[in-house]
Amino acid sequence: MGILNVTPDSFSDGGHFTQVEVAVEHALQMVSEGAEIIDIGGESTRPNADPVGLEDELQRVIPVIEALAARSDVSISIDTRKVEVARQAVDAGASIINDVEANRQDKAMWELVARSGVGYVAMHMQGQPGTMQQNPVYEDVLVEIRAFFEHSLKRIECCGVKKEQVMLDVGIGFGKTLDHNLALLRSLDTFGCLNRPLLLGVSRKSMFGKLLDVESPKDRMPAGLACACWAFEKGVAVIRTHDVSETVQALRMWDALRRVSTI
Repeated sequence: MGILNVTPDSFSDGGHFTQVEVAVEHALQMVSEGAEIIDIGGESTRPNADPVGLEDELQRVIPVIEALAARSDVSISIDTRKVEVARQAVDAGASIINDVEANRQDKAMWELVARSGVGYVAMHMQGQPGTMQQNPVYEDVLVEIRAFFEHSLKRIECCGVKKEQVMLDVGIGFGKTLDHNLALLRSLDTFGCLNRPLLLGVSRKSMFGKLLDVESPKDRMPAGLACACWAFEKGVAVIRTHDVSETVQALRMWDALRRVSTI
């Protein structure tokens, strides 16, 4: 899954792809590098990010989705917390809703997923983007997030969403400390008991800066590649990344090394 942020303030690439043609060309480049899904987002959900109004978010993402859908049959994901943005994105050509706010109480997003039949990524987040990193606390981060997913899957399915439509994301960096993130990464395979594919997004995350003393997000790619290979070994189905070509190459090499030789 290639990341396409059409925002002015995303932590890594904010402001780079705010023009429709530039955004679409970047998406097509990621497709040529091996991306099977393009995840388009019009609102930054980094810690302390300012919220974006509905009309602004629509103006950012819908023209890009329409233009990309007209030029490629790649699967398009809309990264949004807003039901109306998701609805218009699906009408424009998106086939997946990537929801960082799967901790929502309102059922409208899930009802949209049920009606439209699109895929749905349910991500765990403690709190909200503006405050989620102020003091995240868990008694047992693994137990609590598994319980969250178990409860969420029941609620989602009660809205008419088929289990096969849903993918899970543990939400690295969304209401978690560095220790929480590391515990989740070490134990990704334990979420297999939920019988749903996992998506992992760690690309250029600030956790690498804290752990490895790497200030610039773009310089954190090697750490992201290490996590991608680790996640692949742990059974993760989709890697969400800014660095598609490098991630695809790393995963292909990892896969080649895992295969049993017939020579």
